[in-house]
Amino acid sequence: MNAYLVNTGTKLVLIDTGAGSFGPGVGQLLGNLEAAGYKPEQVDEIYITHMHGDHIGGLTRNGKANFPNATVRAAKAEADHWLSQAKMSAASEQARGSFKSAMAALEPYIAAKHFRPFDGDVELVPGVRAVAAHGHTPGHTLYLVTSKDENLLVWGDLMHVGAVQFPDPAVTINFDSDSPAAVRQRAHFFAEAAARKYMVGGAHLSFPGLGHLLVNGGGYDYVPVTYSLPH
Repeated sequence: MNAYLVNTGTKLVLIDTGAGSFGPGVGQLLGNLEAAGYKPEQVDEIYITHMHGDHIGGLTRNGKANFPNATVRAAKAEADHWLSQAKMSAASEQARGSFKSAMAALEPYIAAKHFRPFDGDVELVPGVRAVAAHGHTPGHTLYLVTSKDENLLVWGDLMHVGAVQFPDPAVTINFDSDSPAAVRQRAHFFAEAAARKYMVGGAHLSFPGLGHLLVNGGGYDYVPVTYSLPH
């Protein structure tokens, strides 16, 4: 469950916040940030791909904002869905937990007037652009990070299980709110990332969570970036 910290030179932008206390073995975001030399108070902006618990769980702890100085941004369509009492009431009993977790995670930021939804494809800060990819959720959003002639596409839950969905992007998962739309988005952005040689980052990619896509027949090979551990 990956999150991505982008230093634009003037802003620290965190894309997604991991799972928080979502389950065992997760919730390491704050410790990993500090190990990388950053403090939570330094984060200026937080961009949410979508409001499932494993992407927003790190926003808060015990009802308090983990990033007190950050402005949280998410697509308006996403906020209108998950932060709606009416939509929660109309949802199945099983689905209501996702609404409640979204409301709880965003509440301190909304109360502090630190939550600002956006609409459509828009550059949020210089070098970071929101790209609508609705399907997995009603407002699922990718973020394209650009520096000179290099690009990183942080794609949230465009895919979930690489061993299955890279060779066959048509395979869906039952967490999708609109599976046919999710398939179309995956096909489009996989093809674009391969053709344009984007580096990609996905919430459910194995460490280091960054790599490239290469076309292989009707599917793709995922090639992670190389890395070495410090000695």
